[in-house]
Amino acid sequence: MSQLVWLRKGTVTSAKGFLANGLHAGIKPGREKDMALVVSVKPAEAAGAFTTNQVKAGPVRVTQAHLRNGAVRAVILNSGNANACTGVRGIADAKRMTVETAKVLKCRPHEVLVCSTGRIGVPLPIRKVLRGIRSIAGRVKPNGGPGAARAIMTSDTKRKEAAVRLTIAGRRLTIGAMAKGAGMIHPNMATLLCVVATDAAVDQRTLVRLTADAVENSFNRISVDGDMSTNDTVLVLANGAAGNTPLRSYDQDLGKFSNALKQLMLEMAKKIVEDGEGRTRVIELTVVGALTDRDAKLMAEAIARSALVKTSWAGGDPNWGRIMGAIGACGARMREELVDIHYDGVSAVRGGVAAATPPGRLKAAARRSRVSIQVSLNLGKGEYRMLTTDLSEKYVRINLGE
Repeated sequence: MSQLVWLRKGTVTSAKGFLANGLHAGIKPGREKDMALVVSVKPAEAAGAFTTNQVKAGPVRVTQAHLRNGAVRAVILNSGNANACTGVRGIADAKRMTVETAKVLKCRPHEVLVCSTGRIGVPLPIRKVLRGIRSIAGRVKPNGGPGAARAIMTSDTKRKEAAVRLTIAGRRLTIGAMAKGAGMIHPNMATLLCVVATDAAVDQRTLVRLTADAVENSFNRISVDGDMSTNDTVLVLANGAAGNTPLRSYDQDLGKFSNALKQLMLEMAKKIVEDGEGRTRVIELTVVGALTDRDAKLMAEAIARSALVKTSWAGGDPNWGRIMGAIGACGARMREELVDIHYDGVSAVRGGVAAATPPGRLKAAARRSRVSIQVSLNLGKGEYRMLTTDLSEKYVRINLGE
């Protein structure tokens, strides 16, 4: 396996042939950046993953359609306005964003993908947006990744970006990414945007499969508050600037690239959870010994979604009875008298009842800023892992609305 090298200041433009930047277009008040543009200097193969919510924002629908039309040159993104639940106008505005971007980049509209994030139900200030597109097109640059990552933030408190490098058949390949997300985070997918850019050459069908696999094992295994949004989008662009022979499904080196893509997306997913709205604890949650992986998944997601469980985590309270209630109600198969639960290796439940662990020791484990919780069903070989957070008073204050 080729060794992965994490770049110290990795970003979405770390790969060859990608330019980016961010600016203030006037969508947000003040001078906060609210528009980003990522450009590939040559046509790139592309793949995407999107929210499974039946309510989909205009930019999601437009981007899904454009991905069916071949290679991609750019992704235009805005924050401060989700352009969701805005009807026919919303779809038209998303299309206008791709048309204007294509015009200034001298490419075709279907070669431009579009993403939006922010408040739902409010029409885009489209004149400001179009002026912003005309302005940002001349500002993209190879070191503009951090500016783009800043511009897509909403309730995020920090930029989320990273890049890895590996060597395949003597060619050095780089994969960079930027993402946003802090609230409305739960599988399939969450309020997140992520753009991944690589200079590797990858067959398009292969890229689609690799993207789906990487998303399933990263963004679809995190939860902050159990809610799914309308705009969630992950895009992967591969422009071949590294000059490698295109990677295909039968290539013996494909596993090296696939592992790198998975590790990068997992890192971006971790950054989202660690920046979860109002979070005070990160929970590494594992369900093992279920009859099937599906049962383990049902239980893990039920625990990660439970407000009762998550608020006890916020209080540093190892209230394992709430976990028992959550897994018993989720529909997965279990036998209460076989369940074991551990907090950072400290036994809380043995055989479905309280373990003999001194309460003080258990509380000490539950009050750490990062807590590993394992639920063992002792029925089979099914298992599932997730990364989640507590649910604090600060989260409630952040989401009280105007």
